[in-house]
Amino acid sequence: MDKLNIVEGRAYPFGMKNVDTDIVIPAHWLKTISRAGLGKGAFEVLRKEPGNVFDDPEYAGSPILIAGDNFGCGSSREHAAWALADLGIKVVIAPSFSDIFSGNAFKNGILTVVLPQEAIDRLMEVAKTDPIHVDLEHQTVTTQFQDRFQFEIDPFRKHCLLGGLDEIGLTLGQADTISQFEAKDAGARPWLVPAVA
Repeated sequence: MDKLNIVEGRAYPFGMKNVDTDIVIPAHWLKTISRAGLGKGAFEVLRKEPGNVFDDPEYAGSPILIAGDNFGCGSSREHAAWALADLGIKVVIAPSFSDIFSGNAFKNGILTVVLPQEAIDRLMEVAKTDPIHVDLEHQTVTTQFQDRFQFEIDPFRKHCLLGGLDEIGLTLGQADTISQFEAKDAGARPWLVPAVA
């Protein structure tokens, strides 16, 4: 997982409420176990509409998505986070998220930022013309117009995102402790150690 701290750039001013994971990535894309290429299927139904924000060249490659309340509701498909990441989104800002989606996003290196609706409304306006700055270390979302919004995040999730640590990375960080335990346990319970031929 890549380290995440400062994310700055244009943001998709999406704002739709109650976007379920089937809107984020339709079910027919779930046949793959590869994360590559899922960005093409992200918001597929909405992208069929002319003038949609996801195909507007002005927002191409935006690393931030501004969404409405209850983003990521519905089924617990991790492919939704994969699709957003493949689309280049590193931060989703909304008034609230489905717990399962928020967990899947975190495990895939995407920061979910919860802000009140008034802040979302302001960021939606700014996103139409100017970049947005997200600072995970200082837990702020700012604009060049002196807007400054503080957000909360679980300290463990913050640590993992800043360090680029997924579950495997966290385990590898304890390699010495694990090796010491295994050596001690092998001495205490030798019958559990497999015989070497």
